[in-house]
Amino acid sequence: MPERNSISWNAVISAYAHYGQAKNAIKMFEEECMKYFELMEHEYGISPWKGHYACVVDTLGRVGRFDKVQKMLSDMPFEDDPIIWSSILHSCRIHGNQDLARVAAEKLFSMGSTDATPYVILSNIYAKAGKWEDAARVKKTMRNRGLRKESGYSWVEVKQKIYSFSSNDQTNPMISEMKEELERLYKEMDKQGYKPDTSCALHQVDDDLKLESLKYHSERLAIAFALINTPPGTPIRVMKNLSACLDCHAAIKMMSKIVNRDIIVRDSSRFHHFKDGVCSCGDYW
Repeated sequence: MPERNSISWNAVISAYAHYGQAKNAIKMFEEECMKYFELMEHEYGISPWKGHYACVVDTLGRVGRFDKVQKMLSDMPFEDDPIIWSSILHSCRIHGNQDLARVAAEKLFSMGSTDATPYVILSNIYAKAGKWEDAARVKKTMRNRGLRKESGYSWVEVKQKIYSFSSNDQTNPMISEMKEELERLYKEMDKQGYKPDTSCALHQVDDDLKLESLKYHSERLAIAFALINTPPGTPIRVMKNLSACLDCHAAIKMMSKIVNRDIIVRDSSRFHHFKDGVCSCGDYW
């Protein structure tokens, strides 16, 4: 390039981060975000914009530094907005911070958000903590306000045709073969120490039913379908409209090692490139 400026470097950093190449993103950025945030004003006399504050809040929240998140909010010379509180709410989901999640969700509700996502995230945080009454209350509020949760589904392209799956989907004519393939994988995964995370099954049912529901999440069905319909060794590319759960992420890592294939899952956050039991995101998303 004849000229490399902040736009071009930010594009490279964003691309690395979007694809889950966290180490390369940090390498391009050279240091921690707080150092550069402070250098802007103290070293170069540049007053940070609201977007800079939002980026720092997002970074601090993702690593669980909620004390610094709250200080950043109090120091910020701008009005907060839905982007900042959505970022905080997603960080609370990662780290299970119920108190701040409730504050973030209430902020989003008061800002007139017509998106069901804050309700779903807050309800899931309560459900994961076993607070079923609180989870039900949030869901009831969501329904009373006429909002609906987006249905999760995954899709995969095989021989130039798109196949779509929802969780526990029984409509595909090859469902029996897909379940057999998954059961074969689960036996191998069990030998290698895989332990399902039943906290990802966000329903008030017994553990056996929770385990059963985890087995057939939409991305797993899509992967099973691709495994039995594509040549050995070829990469598998799955798209998903929502974020992958923690248990699916752990399971797909092991699957990629067992079947000796690259499995690329594009969820609502980023690309996850699973290879030899490792994900490109470094288990950080």
